[in-house]
Amino acid sequence: MKTKAIRVHETGGPEVLAYEETELGEPAAGEALIRHHAIGLNYIDTYHRSGLYPLPGFPAVIGMEGAGIVEAVGSEVHGLAPGDRVAYAAAPPGAYAEARLIRAESLVKMPESLGFEEAASIMLQGMTVEYLLNRCYPVKPGQTILLHAAAGGIGLIACRWAKELGATVIGTVGTDAKAELARAHGCDHAIVYARENFVERVNEITNGQGVPVVYDSVGKDTFLASLDCLDVRGMLVSFGQASGPVPPFDTSKLALKSLFLTRPSLMAYTAKREELELSANALFEFIEKGVIDATPRQSYPLKDAAQAHIDLEGRRTVGSTVLIP
Repeated sequence: MKTKAIRVHETGGPEVLAYEETELGEPAAGEALIRHHAIGLNYIDTYHRSGLYPLPGFPAVIGMEGAGIVEAVGSEVHGLAPGDRVAYAAAPPGAYAEARLIRAESLVKMPESLGFEEAASIMLQGMTVEYLLNRCYPVKPGQTILLHAAAGGIGLIACRWAKELGATVIGTVGTDAKAELARAHGCDHAIVYARENFVERVNEITNGQGVPVVYDSVGKDTFLASLDCLDVRGMLVSFGQASGPVPPFDTSKLALKSLFLTRPSLMAYTAKREELELSANALFEFIEKGVIDATPRQSYPLKDAAQAHIDLEGRRTVGSTVLIP
């Protein structure tokens, strides 16, 4: 069957995203054919497009997240059938398409109460927040945490999730408007980094103690200063690099306060089927309880993916964004 997709023939800027027709085969053993109703836009997509995270070959379809309906399944697929409403956030890339083939084990069935656009906007970011706050560094009631990019897609979810866990949230943002948005989602102290030194502000808020954990998706621009915000034996969770990759780092800088550093990924924390189900179910529970609002804040037609990338990298988006085939 033929389908339209955004394909990359070479790495580069948003201009390399080409809206083209491509051919799809039948699902192989263990695979499902899914017809997308919505596709998630995430920073990792820009890393694949630019070459920061290498793709296996060209031409390639990028995108790690989507939601839709199963149209066909291959042999050796159990518990999944045509007509099922499903969502995913999984490797390999290939979501920027009207339809795609994907490993059936990567798909989870959606609650009836969850719409396709909501699911596509929340799976990757929501399950990322789940593993960050529940399993990478388990946040406890009464703790104060630092979260960079608090008004971003992951940031807004993490603010609400952390508040539900009983934490006090310090968040960094780029503008006053984003500070207001972060506060509306549970951020207790919003620091506008354009005019405030976030290390000094964290020390003020914590009376010089620092925080036990920093969640940093910004990378190069915040990495070293984030270490200065940590308490003794604190952990820096470096899970993204929106400002660029972290330069080579002398680990002896961790020694003074015996700090921990981790560079986790969602794929490693959902590698086993039981982990994937645990993460997705925890996310769905919080959505159904109203703790998390899964409504995307921006949407673009799939054919306009290049503009969506321009806006995302230009920090002109807030919260989550979806592409509509």
